[in-house]
Amino acid sequence: MSGRGLEKDGTIAREGALSRVPEVFAPVIDAARAQITEMFDSARLHSAYLYGSIPRGAAIPGVSDLDLLLVLRHEPTEADRVDAKTIEATLDRSFTHINGVGILLSSARTLLSELEHHDGGFFVACLCTPLLGSDLAEQLPRYRPTSLLARETNGDLSLALPRWRTRAAESTTDADRKTLSRLAARKVVRTGFTLIMPRWGGWTSDLSESAELFGRYYPERVEQMRVSAATGRTSSADPAVLSMLIDDLGPWLAAEYTAVHGEKAPRPEAT
Repeated sequence: MSGRGLEKDGTIAREGALSRVPEVFAPVIDAARAQITEMFDSARLHSAYLYGSIPRGAAIPGVSDLDLLLVLRHEPTEADRVDAKTIEATLDRSFTHINGVGILLSSARTLLSELEHHDGGFFVACLCTPLLGSDLAEQLPRYRPTSLLARETNGDLSLALPRWRTRAAESTTDADRKTLSRLAARKVVRTGFTLIMPRWGGWTSDLSESAELFGRYYPERVEQMRVSAATGRTSSADPAVLSMLIDDLGPWLAAEYTAVHGEKAPRPEAT
């Protein structure tokens, strides 16, 4: 793999591996595997994956969270969501060195669909590390850092901004503002990186690196992006930071993204 996250043929390399999981997190992964297997039998579960800083080997005990994707053989139901929440709560309660657990649910059919090839499909093939079951990546294409990939992964910031503003107006505690600032900051940094990704010609999920690469092309906004990257790692309750994200940098970035790459294809739930 090159220093730009690419294979020798120029396609984006899968960024994580079980061999990269820091030793301190190994018991967490073992427990996650056991919990998933106990809660979701083979009639429901197609495959399970890790993603985020733990399989990339960049996790920090007490700071990093555990991120999981469960791919089901059918579309997720309310019962599936309840079972996933149970796993989240059990793991979060059992391990103090993870800062929360998040489980995404999807179906194999959705992730393999043409609409999701350059979004959910890319996510599985390049950003997820197989944990259980048959790897969906074997049925997906290889990806390159193109404008199409940029548009389909992050060309929806304009849709998120109104939701964030509503949440910000309803946030009454520091905890509320921290949760929202971290969510918004991560999305903003990833959008900023994919804005310049085709020009740079590579892939990274590292927030700090993403901010610095963005700054090569938009130096007038790099300080804001650095603050966003820091907030994505360690959330902020500062209303000024939240305002910067959703009222200044975010709207500018959404407009620039649309001008450069266009907007993401509408999803059924967004219509």
